[in-house]
Amino acid sequence: MGGTLGLLAGIFDPVIAVGAVGGALVGLYVITNVNVALYAIIGVLAFLPFGTFPFRIGFTPTLIDGAAGAFLFVYALQWATSARREFLRLTPAHAAIALYVAWLIISFAFGLRIAPPTSTTLRQFAATLLIISLSFVLVDLLRTPDALRRLVRIVIIAAALQAIIALVVYALPDATAERTLIRLARLGYPNGGVIRYIEDNPLNDERAIGTFVDPNVLGGFLAICASLTAPQLFARRPLLPRALIWLILALIGGALFLTYSRAAMLAFGVGLVFIATFKGYRKLFALMIVAIGVALVLPQTQGYIARLLDAFVAGDLATQMRIGEYGDALRLIQRYPITGVGFTGTPDVDLYVDVASMYLIMANQIGLVGVGLFALAMISVFAYGARAWRQVRDDVELRAVFIGAHAALLTVLVNGTTDHYFFRLDFQGSITAFWLTIALALATSRIALHQVEVLPSRIVKQPLVM
Repeated sequence: MGGTLGLLAGIFDPVIAVGAVGGALVGLYVITNVNVALYAIIGVLAFLPFGTFPFRIGFTPTLIDGAAGAFLFVYALQWATSARREFLRLTPAHAAIALYVAWLIISFAFGLRIAPPTSTTLRQFAATLLIISLSFVLVDLLRTPDALRRLVRIVIIAAALQAIIALVVYALPDATAERTLIRLARLGYPNGGVIRYIEDNPLNDERAIGTFVDPNVLGGFLAICASLTAPQLFARRPLLPRALIWLILALIGGALFLTYSRAAMLAFGVGLVFIATFKGYRKLFALMIVAIGVALVLPQTQGYIARLLDAFVAGDLATQMRIGEYGDALRLIQRYPITGVGFTGTPDVDLYVDVASMYLIMANQIGLVGVGLFALAMISVFAYGARAWRQVRDDVELRAVFIGAHAALLTVLVNGTTDHYFFRLDFQGSITAFWLTIALALATSRIALHQVEVLPSRIVKQPLVM
């Protein structure tokens, strides 16, 4: 180990040498414990979603690939060594998800008629299938309320830390922030032009990016975590001290605001409305009204409100460009409505698949049949949740987690109407966040429906109804 460390330091850099040895030790620890492997996925997702390993093996593997692969390897090893003896526990919604995955593979095969895949495309598609498989494995792994609450607690804390990073980077002078962030270039991040502005114009306001680099991607991640956290404000048994929950939500909300991601903000608003419809959370309506009133009055937020209004009337360049993309996407869908064009290219030079909408880019690549199967899968998740609500509504440990997970999923689906990174293959971190949210929603419902007995301490005295 000493010789290896010295060799790495001499050939590359002392920082890389220490990082390589430290990473190897962490990796060895990760593959000995399935929970640590799972938390490693959360860590990569929250802090280095675009990170890659500093080497090639025919392709450059991402940190998400490594973390997800290690997790699934440890999980499979438990079955191979008989450490896990019970049957695989899944939900009815997994049948619809399996159909969706099968159609993804069929669409990818159809797309090979148009153009051969690159090594990058093959890696990204395989990684996407690997990530979707997490929604099966996590539901089987998370079998107790304690395990579920522990995972959600870690997600919330990780989101709060990323929010702090985003706020600190935003507060730094642009040159200092740029020099700081380009150090991540060794892990596959850009080595320049990192700081982002509204409409990419340095004369406009800066946008918060944290270590996500892309402000819209950061906004989507924070919106998911904010919706997951919000029900804890009024939970009978919150995951963290209530004062800390307020602080975390303020940090996440502040960083989300400074991303200037209008889609993420509006999606979070829809998530809050969903949460507030449940009895015991109606106070959120009052908080939302106060927040909107303050935003309308404060001079510092007038520009933000104006940009939100521009999105509805196509009054800014970004919205106008998106409308143009939507028109081009509809032309592609008309030509290839059933299976789409796959993931390797387009057969016509006047068409392109990239469009700022998860549903349109999905229709472009996997056709309307794929969009229908995706819709069936999402409906199945919420239908399974509706079935579980009768059991979970009186459970003081699961109720807030259940509402938060489904609100977070709704947030993703709304955000996806005007952003594409929850489906596009090169945004593996966002795809992971999406399917992790689905796994949390399904796991909460399954635990509620399959608990053998409910402890008296977990039952509220008066039944709570929606």
